[in-house]
Amino acid sequence: MTRDLRKYARQTNVQLLVGFLLLLFLIGDGLIYIFYGRQSAIMGLICLAAGVAPLLIIGLVLWGMEWVVERANKE
Repeated sequence: MTRDLRKYARQTNVQLLVGFLLLLFLIGDGLIYIFYGRQSAIMGLICLAAGVAPLLIIGLVLWGMEWVVERANKE
């Protein structure tokens, strides 16, 4: 039985990223809500989303490039 270590590494990285984002948004913004109130928490969500947006765009571009290369190598 052989294991695909690249697939395992990719899954692990995705799980770590999702866990980090959940901690950032839930715990981080939850603390803002507790200490500063609802309006500050909404502003915190907007700021967090604006900060994460460039990372998501870069990730999508890299994923798209990987997808194109894999399709080109299959043909």
